[in-house]
Amino acid sequence: MAKMEVKSSLLDNMIGVGDMVLLEPLNEETFIGNLKKRFDHNEIYTYIGSVVISVNPYRSLPIYSPEKVEDYRNRNFYELSPHIFALSDEAYRSLRDQDKDQCILITGESGAGKTEASKLVMSYVAAVCGKGAEVNEVKEQLLQSNPVLEAFGNAKTVRNDNSSRFGKYMDIEFDFKGDPLGGVISNYLLEKSRVVKQPRGERNFHVFYQLLSGASEELLQKLKLERDFSRYNYLSLDSAKVNGVDDAANFRTVRNAMQIVGFTDHETESVLEVVAAVLKLGNIEFKPESRVNGLDESKIKDKNELKEICELTSIDQLVLERAFSFRTVEAKQEKVSTTLNVAQAYYARDALAKNLYSRLFSWLVNRINESIKAQTKVRKKVMGVLDIYGFEIFEDNSFEQFIINYCNEKLQQIFIELTLKEEQEEYIREDIEWTHIDYFNNAIICDLIENNTNGILAMLDEECLRPGTVTDETFLEKLNQVCATHQHFESRMSKCSRFLNDTTLPHSCFRIQHYAGKVLYQVEGFVDKNNDLLYRDLSQAMWKAGHVLIKSLFPEGNPAKVNLKRPPTAGSQFKASVATLMKNLQTKNPNYIRCIKPNDKKAAHIFNESLVCHQIRYLGLLENVRVRRAGYAFRQAYEPCLERYKMLCKQTWPHWKGPARSGVEVLFNELEIPMEEYSFGRSKIFIRNPRTLFQLEDIRKQRLEDLATLIQKIYRGWKCRTHFLLMKKSQVVIAAWCRRYAQQKRYQKIKSSALVIQSYIRGWKARKLLRELKHQKRCKEAATTIAAYWHGTQVRREYRKFFRANAGKKIYEFTLQRIVQKYFLEMKSKMPSLSPIDKNWPPRPYLFLDSTHKELKRIFHLWRCKKYRDQFTDQQKLIYEEKLEASELFKDKKALYPSSVGQPFQGAYLEINKNPKYKKLKDAIEEKIIIAEVVNKINRANGKSTSRIFLLTNNNLLLADQKSGQIKSEVPLVDVTKVSMSSQNDGFFAVHLKEGSEAASKGDFLFSSDHLIEMATKLYRTTLSQTNQKLNIEISDEFLVQFRQDKVCVKFIQGAQKNGSVPTCKRKNNRLLEVAVP
Repeated sequence: MAKMEVKSSLLDNMIGVGDMVLLEPLNEETFIGNLKKRFDHNEIYTYIGSVVISVNPYRSLPIYSPEKVEDYRNRNFYELSPHIFALSDEAYRSLRDQDKDQCILITGESGAGKTEASKLVMSYVAAVCGKGAEVNEVKEQLLQSNPVLEAFGNAKTVRNDNSSRFGKYMDIEFDFKGDPLGGVISNYLLEKSRVVKQPRGERNFHVFYQLLSGASEELLQKLKLERDFSRYNYLSLDSAKVNGVDDAANFRTVRNAMQIVGFTDHETESVLEVVAAVLKLGNIEFKPESRVNGLDESKIKDKNELKEICELTSIDQLVLERAFSFRTVEAKQEKVSTTLNVAQAYYARDALAKNLYSRLFSWLVNRINESIKAQTKVRKKVMGVLDIYGFEIFEDNSFEQFIINYCNEKLQQIFIELTLKEEQEEYIREDIEWTHIDYFNNAIICDLIENNTNGILAMLDEECLRPGTVTDETFLEKLNQVCATHQHFESRMSKCSRFLNDTTLPHSCFRIQHYAGKVLYQVEGFVDKNNDLLYRDLSQAMWKAGHVLIKSLFPEGNPAKVNLKRPPTAGSQFKASVATLMKNLQTKNPNYIRCIKPNDKKAAHIFNESLVCHQIRYLGLLENVRVRRAGYAFRQAYEPCLERYKMLCKQTWPHWKGPARSGVEVLFNELEIPMEEYSFGRSKIFIRNPRTLFQLEDIRKQRLEDLATLIQKIYRGWKCRTHFLLMKKSQVVIAAWCRRYAQQKRYQKIKSSALVIQSYIRGWKARKLLRELKHQKRCKEAATTIAAYWHGTQVRREYRKFFRANAGKKIYEFTLQRIVQKYFLEMKSKMPSLSPIDKNWPPRPYLFLDSTHKELKRIFHLWRCKKYRDQFTDQQKLIYEEKLEASELFKDKKALYPSSVGQPFQGAYLEINKNPKYKKLKDAIEEKIIIAEVVNKINRANGKSTSRIFLLTNNNLLLADQKSGQIKSEVPLVDVTKVSMSSQNDGFFAVHLKEGSEAASKGDFLFSSDHLIEMATKLYRTTLSQTNQKLNIEISDEFLVQFRQDKVCVKFIQGAQKNGSVPTCKRKNNRLLEVAVP
């Protein structure tokens, strides 16, 4: 059987129902129960057709790894379990392969995970698109724009620690290959009122806390800020610190992201200066003062904060102070200046702070767009990602909630329209009859709000522009007059009598029945928030700033471009932005992500059914399911349908060889499914009721169990049969080996027996032959012995008379030989050691061996001396030769000799080569120095001594000054005739020179040295080697020395010395020099 290809499917191992279209029965209870069941099993994504429902788990799940990205890459939308990656991949592939612009609409209330969902979409697209240095740079810039916008546009609320307080739409642009080229970001309705006031338990925008926590001390000092949050009135203190949020680390991340996006250091510094200025604006406080005319005016309490703001922004302090105290109104070439009371001054201060921050945020978005926009002008494919606030219903709903809910009404309208349009197009494409679907069309609610004549926004703008006294109450009265009969408008003061006694509807409120439910709006603040006025004096003060960024944020402050026309209201601006957004979305193929918050505690594993039910209602998810399944609840292409259910019919199992549609028709006919439950399209099978699909799944499940049982049965049979055949084969092999073994043992036994018999027979034959041979040998030996004895007897008889005459000599020679042999053997064991100085020698045993004994001793001594000499190196031989020479010259002649025997001859006692003192002397001598020693030269005149360096080379004898190293005398060795010395224990010696030589002009030399024996020996050997003549060494206690023209007798005498054991020399007269030796 061919191997079956197994594909995973949305329906495999399904927890609950993966696609709400298949939910049966369909109601709020089953819808919420299905979401809860999947949420409890960490399945946070569920489909409604092609719409993804995302439930915030409030914890990290291991479902966004690179491996998961690869799992969903290039896979069919319904092929794997529901995931945001599946929708991202479907949108990206449609854009890349079908050239369809896409948009991904992410909606949900604050804390539902919209921002994280948009990050996941962008990270998935970045992971699956192309690679390369430029592409990676674009992707990095697109991804790093998020931390910047989150820092300036997100804040901590009671519902979410990172709540987006603005709407964001990003168009990511791709080339024809699907590689990102750049992007464009649009922002909607920043909640700038948060800058000056935050509800209890909430924070201001992240950037304020990040700046104070993460900036260095140097930067804070430059921005004139302090790290203490309590120093600033615009920062709420009850929620300044958020658990799990490191503002300092986030500040470093934001600065790094700004650098990656392309902000210069100067731009980043300018942005932070504006943020610091906004913070410090909140610390400006006013006090009332009364003027002479009775009008109240305001003055700034402490001008230090104002001064620091002016230093930061380079604004003239007097200009800004006046802008906070006066208001100038222009009308028909006339200017009227009025003072501001304290309340108006605070309003002006807060209006400036809000406008400054909101314009900075818009500038940031434009600056990011400049960096991330596509640099090429080729045609681009676009994928839009819309991360916008969801429907909001609070206890106190004001103007912000009104326009947010208006935006959601428009999104719901386009969602229903595009969903129905997509359904209708698919029916027409598949040639299925289109049935009209009844659904709630919220166009009537959108018209109530945006109608240009009678819409709420139009009447609000009309009221703001109307001359005279304009208040929130007059606006409500106008609404009661115009909208009283509208079925989705409710007011206590309207003409409709049914609301007159409705106590749940206060007098200062109106209620609108939105598609998601009724919302009660407090009319207070509508007019002011819609006007969003900033006094012209403040605009002009900002334009006069020396700060380049601030000046660019207030172009209307330029006096040369004064425009007396009233600026557009906040409502009209937002209405135009929403209209542009809707127009943009209608040109793209939509993809929806509906985010749901499971609880208000921001905690994991908690599913609040009432809260989820509320969100399901205002997101219109049940309506979405009903629209989706109004015609056919499920549709699937023929190939995967046949592949999934082919085992339910014998004709299609295991392989269908015809067209897939024919196989599905055969399959459904075999299963006897009613015709009204399905229809055949061009490429898909359409199933009307989910029960039919679940029935197919149940039959398939049972069939798979049957197939599994069959496979198990066949496998077990094959396994047992294989085991039996293996056992049988093993038994045959074992039997063969047993028989073989038995025959081998029998053969070995027979062979062993035969060998034993053969050995016995051969032994018997050998022994018989041996006996015969022995007998023959004995007979032969007996005959020989008899013959020998006989011949011996005959010889003895013949020579008996001669034997007695020579017996004594023979005995003597034998005895002597035995004695000598014994002598040598004993000498071998008694030999002395090999040391030449060992005098031991064994005594002679016999007198007649005396001469032999002495000769043997001499030979042994010579032999061991030779062995000892063979161990010497050349240097040692030279030393011993000199010592031997000294022995021959001075032994038993000079009393000083015995003390010199143990002293080695070193020669160079002065290290002339190493001592820098003698460098000049070393350079003057080119020959090898044999002796370098300090001696005492005896003065010829008085007998006193002078230290000289005695140098002996191969050819000369030199004397040098010990201190300077200068050579005093140089005598060639050929001019040295004799060396004289006494026989006593002194170091005096005379060097006699050849008469008539140049060196002998001053006479002979008389020296005293501690190394006399060595110096005389080396002088003797050197002279002999150079002249081939022996130098005469005279040893006598009296000898003559030639001093210039006179001969002086040097006489050595014994006597006590004053200075101890040192010999002294004294000149007695012209002919006698006496040396006293101790």
